[in-house]
This record gives sequence, structure tokens and C-alpha cells, in this order.
Amino acid sequence: MPLSTLGAPRTQPVAAGLENPWGLAFLPDGRYLVTERPGRLRAIAADGRLGEPIAGLPAIATGGQGGLLDVLADSSFASNRTFYICYSEPEARGSANSTALARAQLSADGLRAENLQVIFSQRPKVASSSHFGCRIVEARDGTLFLTLGDRFSRKEDAQRLDNHLGKVVRVAKDGSIPRDNPFVGRAGALPEIWSYGHRNGQGAALGPDGQVWMHEHGPQGGDEINVLQAGANYGWPTVTYGENYGGGKIGEGLTAKDGMVQPLHYWVPSIAPSGMAFLTSDRYGAAWKGNLFVGSLKFGYLDRIELKDGKVAAEHRLIDGRARIRDVRQGPDGLLYVLTDESNGKLLRLLPD
Repeated sequence: MPLSTLGAPRTQPVAAGLENPWGLAFLPDGRYLVTERPGRLRAIAADGRLGEPIAGLPAIATGGQGGLLDVLADSSFASNRTFYICYSEPEARGSANSTALARAQLSADGLRAENLQVIFSQRPKVASSSHFGCRIVEARDGTLFLTLGDRFSRKEDAQRLDNHLGKVVRVAKDGSIPRDNPFVGRAGALPEIWSYGHRNGQGAALGPDGQVWMHEHGPQGGDEINVLQAGANYGWPTVTYGENYGGGKIGEGLTAKDGMVQPLHYWVPSIAPSGMAFLTSDRYGAAWKGNLFVGSLKFGYLDRIELKDGKVAAEHRLIDGRARIRDVRQGPDGLLYVLTDESNGKLLRLLPD
């Protein structure tokens, strides 16, 4: 589907000087929580002043695609000061690592993470610096969804239910397993798994329909948007619209197979998607309300995606070619905010025309 370029919306710098920022969350007092991939979490004041790195974080394996990745403020943050972080967790001894999810409370002075508890740790740990996934979504029922990459070298494990590689998991906020998860009680399956057959999901969002939407990186081509269904198999690496790096089919070269869910949308060539948000406000006018927004790392644009009858009807490039877009979120003010993935990364606000 061709992308139209409608001209860049106005962008307003909120903050700069961030080293490869990855995840963004909004606090009730107007501050922002932003992760930096090298392992720092910062609170940014409403006027853009960067706070010192927040103390009390767990050990983090940095390097490659790993580090401190997503952050999510609890829906009741105003009363419980709770937030969640997703990061690459090193093993106690050795070079392996995995994706982990932790919860903590922000201290009253905003300087420390207190009562930190790891509530999920991906198994097995793998010696890899790639494909951590690591986007967090809080569903309407208060459960947490977490995307998990296949770690690149272990793609075949995405089709097995006895590991967490290439999966989306669903846990309660204390890390316990909801009884209505689809694989609870199934022999040989890990009960926290919600869906499988994923490659590397670096964007996820709660849709207006109450379902969790995600996108994931394909290999060379075949980036996908998927709507997550309980117990569903999304096919990787058995089916894909991509190919091996440098060319050549993956497996049997299938793009469809019985029992495997087709993507709602896919991109060829790959755009290297990251960050994902639905616009529910009317701050940009009726044409934008209900649109899906996805950042492109490869081409450096924000993709505005129009949906009709559950399908992609049109795509539009915004802030085209400025920088790698790592995250996009709708703020409490109804405006869109993006993070640029650079050594001098920025938090930008998109202003209506």
C-alpha cells in the first residue's frame, strides 16, 4: 500500500539530551518517565528539565538491542506510585540474558525506585544481544501483557509452548498467572503464555476495542501488525512475508498455513517498526481520531494508519526522515509524543495544524 506524505506536522521539543531513549510514560503531575537503553530511567519535568537517573534499578544487561527498554505507569499511579519496567536481565553467572518485567514504586521525592520486585523473567536465558521484544500493555481488567522476542538465534522455539521465546505473556500485577489464560492446565505449556509464533514485538497498545494490538519485526520484509487472540499462533517462523537477510526463503517459504493467524497488515520492505499508539482524542480533527500510529526506525517517519472495518485503509508519513522513531504515545492532553532513538535523543510533542 503506497504511503502518502501529507507534510510534516509541527513538532515542539519537550526535552533533549537523552541517550537512546526507548520507552515513555506520563505521570499525573505533568512529568514524564523516560527510559534510556544504556540502563537509566529519568523523570523529566513538565518544562523539559532532565532529572538525575532514578536509583534502585535492578542489574541490567546492556549492549546491542538490550538494556532498559519499556516503562509503564500503573493506571492507579496517582494513589500507589507504581510503575513497571521491562529490561534485559543478566544471568547471575555467565553471558546469557533474557527479558524481564519488574514493578516498583517511585519514591515521594522522585529519586528512587522502591520495593522493586521482578514479577516475570523469560525462560530460557540466551547468550544474545537481540530480539528482546519488551513492550508492556495494561489491559482493561488490570492484567499486564508483555511482548517477548525469539532472541534471533532461537526462532524455532517460537512454535513451542514450553518456553517464552517468541511469545506474548499475560500476568497479574503481582506476577501471578490469571486463571483464564488460554494454556492454564495444558500439559507441556507454560501457563503465562497468551499467544505464540512471534518474532520481535517492539510495539503494543490497547485498542479502542479493548484488545491488545502489537506489531513485530519481520526479517527482510514482513513486519506485521497483529491483534492478539487468546491461544493463537501467529506463525513465525513457519509462515512469514519476509525472507532471510541477503535473500532466500525461510523454511518452506510459506506465507499462510492452516491454524496460523494472518497478520492484519504487513510491510514489504520492512519499515523496522517501534512504538505504537491509538489516537482517541479529537485534538487533530476528526480524520485522525481512531487512527493507529507506528514509528519507523529504518526510514525515520511516523506512520499514521487509517483503519476501516478492521483493516488498514491508508497510510501517511509524518515527520518524515528526521530521526529513528522509537516510541509514540498519546499524552493526557490528547496530543501525540514521540521519542527519537539517537545518542542525543529527543522527546517531541506533535502540535495540531
